[in-house]
Formats: sequence, C-alpha cells, structure tokens
Amino acid sequence: MRHLIDPMDLSVEEIDKLLDLADDIIANKEKYSKVCEGKKLATLFFEPSTRTRLSFEAAMMELGGNVLGFSSADSSSSTKGESVGDTVKVVSCYADIIAMRHPKEGAPFLASLKSDVPIINAGDGGHNHPTQTLTDLLTIRREKGRFSNITIGFCGDLKFGRTVHSLIKALSRYENIHFVMISPEELEIPEYLKEEVFEKKGLSYEQVRTIDEVIERLDILYMTRVQKERFFNEADYIRLKDTYILDMPKLKNAKADLSILHPLPRVNEIAVEVDDDPRACYFRQALNGKYVRMALIMTLLGLEA
Repeated sequence: MRHLIDPMDLSVEEIDKLLDLADDIIANKEKYSKVCEGKKLATLFFEPSTRTRLSFEAAMMELGGNVLGFSSADSSSSTKGESVGDTVKVVSCYADIIAMRHPKEGAPFLASLKSDVPIINAGDGGHNHPTQTLTDLLTIRREKGRFSNITIGFCGDLKFGRTVHSLIKALSRYENIHFVMISPEELEIPEYLKEEVFEKKGLSYEQVRTIDEVIERLDILYMTRVQKERFFNEADYIRLKDTYILDMPKLKNAKADLSILHPLPRVNEIAVEVDDDPRACYFRQALNGKYVRMALIMTLLGLEA
C-alpha cells in the first residue's frame, strides 16, 4: 500500500508516469469513466477548502466512483475529542482511499500510520501540499513542454506558502532551472530551504524585491497572496502591498510566452484584467488539478483503464 504525504515521496520517473496518465485522461475522458466503479473516496477536511476538496470529489466521480466525508472539523467526531488516528482507522473501514487536509503539520503522516487504505495529503498546515505540486507540474509541462532550462519567479508570501515550498523542492530535481524569489524582506523564503535545497544542491537562485526588475527574464511567474496578517505593522503592509499586484502595465515587458500561475484563491494580487491575457494559466491550472488527482487516485489504487 502506498501513500502520498510529501511530493518528494515520488521519484522523477513516477511523477512523469503520473503526468503521462493525466495527459491521457485529458485526451480520452470516456476511456476512464468507469475505472473506479464500486470504489469510494473519503474526503476528510479538518480545515476549509473549495478547490482542493471539490477537485478530489470531481476526480473520483469522473472515474465512476463515489465520495463520502466532511468539509470541516466542526462536522466530525474531532469535536468530541477523537484522535486523527482513530478517525482514519474508522473511515478506512468505509472507504478505499482517503484525501485528508489538516491544519497541523504532520497530521496526514500520522494518519498514514493508522490507515488501512492509501492516504493522500491534501495540505497540512504550512508544510506540504503534494497534489497542488502535481497540479503545478502538469500545468508547467502542458504550457512549456519541459521542466528543464527555465527561469521561474515566485512572488508574494514565500515564507509561509506551502505551495511554493513544495514546488521548489519538486523542481530542484530537474536541470538548469533558475529560481527568482520576489518578496518583501518579511516574507522571504525560509532559511532552511535556501540551505537544504538551493545551496546544498548548488542551484541557481536570486532574491529581489519587485516584479518589475525581473519580469522580462521570466518564463514562468508563480504568484501568491501577500497576506496582511503576516506583517508586524499595518504601515509596512500598506507601503508594500501594491508592489506585488500583477497588472497589465507590469506585463508590458514580459515575454510573449510567459506562463502566469497561481494556486488560488486570488484576492487582489492579480488584476482581473490579466485574466483575458493568453499568458494567464491559473484557471487552466485549476482544471489540471482534477485530472492529476484522477491519475493519482488510479495509481494509488492500482487501477488501469
């Protein structure tokens, strides 16, 4: 039995195979419409989610399977004091596979030790979000046709953004990628990532303060939200927040084939006017999430079309 807790649980070869399967699902949807007949996915979401939970549910239903679960801790027995381990042990009696989101780092890993069915980490605190990473990788490959030989900029909250951390680790295994980290000083990428990923692996990276100074060099721009609550005082937030809003004037010097990604939800960090630009990939990215989760469910259940 196999679980997916961290994106690094998968080898490069396994990721390539998953993405190939997702591509085939996109091209041949009907072929996969009954693969999970008689199978059930449990979605255990101990914190709120829209895209990730509905994406998992849509993925299982499009494979012909069924879904059960809950969308907040308030509607689970955790309000009575039941442990995560006990919840998962019981739910694994009713479902064939579990997608779990939890506010505490490490909770899905603990669940995997108790579960009798595969566990998929659907996000644990500020730690990992492996299916978002697979979504990002599928989007990059479909938009660029490659992972190597690219310059990718990450913009916004790089300190607390689990999607950023997971994608950096995943991309670190490919060749000739230059990483550009765009953030205020307060939200710089954590030191452990600089040391354990960039410096330990000898990867090429730089840190800058504005989008404008690097936009013309980027092949991919991965936007995230600059969160007001991360600042020590409101004055610093007000001073900096507009620096990290992507609008059409900021794109005037960008490459014609720039790919703009965002894990969503968006607040105001990408102007709505950008949505109609062909370089905006974030809604295609959200759709890709459904297909890559279909591929993952099939893979962990050992199913083929």
